[in-house]
Amino acid sequence: MKVIVGLGNPGSRYAKTRHNVGFRVIDRLADMWQIGMDREKFHAWYGHGVIDGESVALLKPTTFMNRSGQAVAAAGRFHQLTESDLLVISDDVALPCGRIRLRPGGSAGGHNGLQDVIDRMGSDGFARLRVGVDAPMGDQVSYVLSPFAPDERPIMDRAVERAAQAVACWMADGMDRAMNRFNASEEV
Repeated sequence: MKVIVGLGNPGSRYAKTRHNVGFRVIDRLADMWQIGMDREKFHAWYGHGVIDGESVALLKPTTFMNRSGQAVAAAGRFHQLTESDLLVISDDVALPCGRIRLRPGGSAGGHNGLQDVIDRMGSDGFARLRVGVDAPMGDQVSYVLSPFAPDERPIMDRAVERAAQAVACWMADGMDRAMNRFNASEEV
């Protein structure tokens, strides 16, 4: 069982914000894999399917960003999840807008949602996919809770599609191949 979690904030107020890029990637995966996301389970919108013979659960936590780990930990306990079967998708202000980066583990990098997942899982050894949203010019909280500028929207549409392809590659071929294929490219 693979569990793929997109971080974001619930509600229409946050739907198009920079902080909700993880939700957008999950929505794209759900469309691509025809997995319904209409169930609430584990403090998250939840969908389950079988992709190329592998069972996969998609989650969008309903607990707000800073408590995302609650949903991940609940799903992890239920599915007896190992670190190697978890992938968390988040926004990243340290990456240029539209750039994606896969990593097999590591620190939260100042991201409160990732930090909560690390704290509640008791480890930082799970995979993560970060989607760049650029660095803020001013207050970081206001920035990540703001929508993308009109000229950034097509860049982010391509980034969401690319991120979904990177997740599919991770599922099919593993982390090393996915990193080699998607981290090496400078496409934005």
